Amino acid sequence: MDRLLGQGQDLRALAALKIAVVGTKTAAVIEQRGLRPDFVPPDFVADALVSHFPEAVAGQRILFPRVESGGREVLVQEFSAAGAAVVEVGAYESGCPLLPDPLALAALQARQVDVITFASSKTVVHTIQLLEQGLGVNWRSVLEGVAIASIGPKTSETSYQQLGRVDIEPQDYTLEALTEAIVAWASESSG
Repeated sequence: MDRLLGQGQDLRALAALKIAVVGTKTAAVIEQRGLRPDFVPPDFVADALVSHFPEAVAGQRILFPRVESGGREVLVQEFSAAGAAVVEVGAYESGCPLLPDPLALAALQARQVDVITFASSKTVVHTIQLLEQGLGVNWRSVLEGVAIASIGPKTSETSYQQLGRVDIEPQDYTLEALTEAIVAWASESSG
């Protein structure tokens, strides 16, 4: 939206376009900017956008704003295979901090952390990089007794590959559902 306005355009430039998003949070953000999505899949993962897409994409041109690097390729691959012309545009970048947070490391070492929450596969990978950097080869020992919470199946897959476990995963793949799952876990753990 900011790029559009920076080019001297406004929302009228998007009037003929259909908009699909993954997740209610993304839908809410674009609604705050004056747009309403035409399609939000029932499951909040990219794969559901492909499997539940409401119309054939063959011959369609699809603009795909996405993370600059390291994102999943499923949407581009599947829509391209179905005959769509997909144009990818790097809209943002996510990355790993250069240094681990000393307060976070100290809290883990002092056993003051009950849950580590992951909202993407990248956060799993980056957290491990930072733990290795800050704690060395024995970084896994600080995770003993710490629950691993994952927002959904793709993040859980990475967590299983990298950490060997997931302790909490919500039924719906939203931050609200993840928060509720953590609260339920905490209630069961303390009771």
